[in-house]
This record gives sequence, structure tokens and C-alpha cells, in this order.
Amino acid sequence: MARRSTKRAPVPPSANGGETPFWRRLTLDEMSADEWESLCDGCARCCLNKLEDWDTGEIFWTEIACRLLDDGSCRCTDYPHRTTRVPDCQLLTPQNVPTLAWLPPTCAYKLVAEGRDLYWWHPLVSGDPDTVHYAGISVRGRTLSEDDVPAEQFEAHVVDWPGEDPADRIEVVERRPAAKPGKAKGR
Repeated sequence: MARRSTKRAPVPPSANGGETPFWRRLTLDEMSADEWESLCDGCARCCLNKLEDWDTGEIFWTEIACRLLDDGSCRCTDYPHRTTRVPDCQLLTPQNVPTLAWLPPTCAYKLVAEGRDLYWWHPLVSGDPDTVHYAGISVRGRTLSEDDVPAEQFEAHVVDWPGEDPADRIEVVERRPAAKPGKAKGR
């Protein structure tokens, strides 16, 4: 598999004339710890249990969340110790983000690694940490705890929505210039 370049093309300044946001200027490797942490939009899709078909490598999402996930806030209840308490919790790094096929298509780490911009609901764009919930991107209110579902029943809880990218449902239509006031067509 070919590796993507970690170099970014120069990005023009923001439309408002301010400084270009860090996620447009920096690679994942170049970010500070605070910048890195702020990339998480709080959707908690990565905290859902996933099943992998061993023959094909295909990933199947479930509605079953990690035992440490607070379904209401979409935050880990023991973030500093999560990898100790949940041994299969995958710590994201600039090196492994491009290789993790199970990251949701809306994941900011994945988007930045691919040289793409953040979606409008991301708190860094909207300025509001709740837009990820209002937009229906987060797992809020849609999960079951892995403590309540035996592992042998996970297949019965496979869902599609965590692996969907809402941008794929948006149809872009080319607009024609509006007619000037006072001029009727055909005259």
C-alpha cells in the first residue's frame, strides 16, 4: 500500500482574513498535544465495538459501546486510563491513523491525514461542542453498553450508520445565475 505524503500544500488564509486554522496548516505529526486532542469532535463512533470478517477484512459496526463510554456525553469515563482498563482500546497516533480502516469516515484525524477539511459540525469549526450531537453524527442515545450484551450476541447488533458519511447523501446541484430584477426571460 502506498503511503500518503505528510507534506501539505500551502493553504490560503481563512475567508475572514484571519490565520489559517491549525488543522489546515499542520500535519498530524506537527500538532501540539492540545491541538491533537481538540481534533476529536466527540462523536464517540470510534468507541463502538466493531466486528471484522477474517476472510475479507470488511468491518461491521455495532451499536455496542465500550464499557467506559458515557452514552449521554459521548465521552470516556476514564480517558487517562482507558488503554489500561480496556486493553483493546486503540490509542490513535499520527502514525497509525492512516492505517486504521475502522475509523469512521467523519473522523477528524482521518480527514486531516487525508488532507481534507473538517465538517461544519466539528466544534473547531462551529465553536459549539454540541453541534456534533445536533447534527446526528454522535452516538448519543444510540448505544448499548458492552457490559449488557454478551459477546456472542454482538452480530445481532450490527448497524450501518456509524460507517456512513453524511456528505455522501448531499446532492450538489449547479445553480444558474439568477435573473436580474426587471428583466423577463425571452424579451
